[in-house]
Amino acid sequence: MKPKEIEQKSMWIIASEMGAWRGAPEELPIVKRVIHTTADFDFAENMRFSADAVNDAREALKRGVAIVTDTNMAAAGINKAACSRFGVEVVCRMADPAVRGEAEARGTTRAAVSMEAAAETTPDAIFAIGNAPTALLRLCELIDEGRCAPSLVIGVPVGFVNVVESKERLLAAHVPYITALGRKGGSSVASAIVNALLYGIE
Repeated sequence: MKPKEIEQKSMWIIASEMGAWRGAPEELPIVKRVIHTTADFDFAENMRFSADAVNDAREALKRGVAIVTDTNMAAAGINKAACSRFGVEVVCRMADPAVRGEAEARGTTRAAVSMEAAAETTPDAIFAIGNAPTALLRLCELIDEGRCAPSLVIGVPVGFVNVVESKERLLAAHVPYITALGRKGGSSVASAIVNALLYGIE
């Protein structure tokens, strides 16, 4: 089978197994793309979207807003050809020497400091966080402080420490969001959500 045929068959299997979708129609392709990436149908139940998050995010992408990630892995997984059609830059500041130095000096995580750096340069970006709950928690603080106003926050960190709490914090923030409740998530989930948003424009 050709790659496109494999993907189409996979999506057909996902649709047949996940059952009726109770959310907004534009949210369904996002959920299906995440399930396609993870083979985990729990995401059909635990994903949450703020009102009009998908449509608003796509309008922002068409304007060329930047995409900020918390890992190079998430950045690598985002379709650059799709981004280039709208002039969208994908940025991860985790490896910046200034971020590393600041984090060491303050005794905090590079993920948290990278959100501060991104908020200064691209305050209206789409932030895609798939690994570090400290990044999501710090971003929510920056939003509360009025230091950034993201077009969308994709908050899907994975793990055990502060993961659930960071997602609950995002739900209470006054910002468009897409998240997955509980411990599940990951860099691949974050990039899958971004890609689904991009593909939906086309």
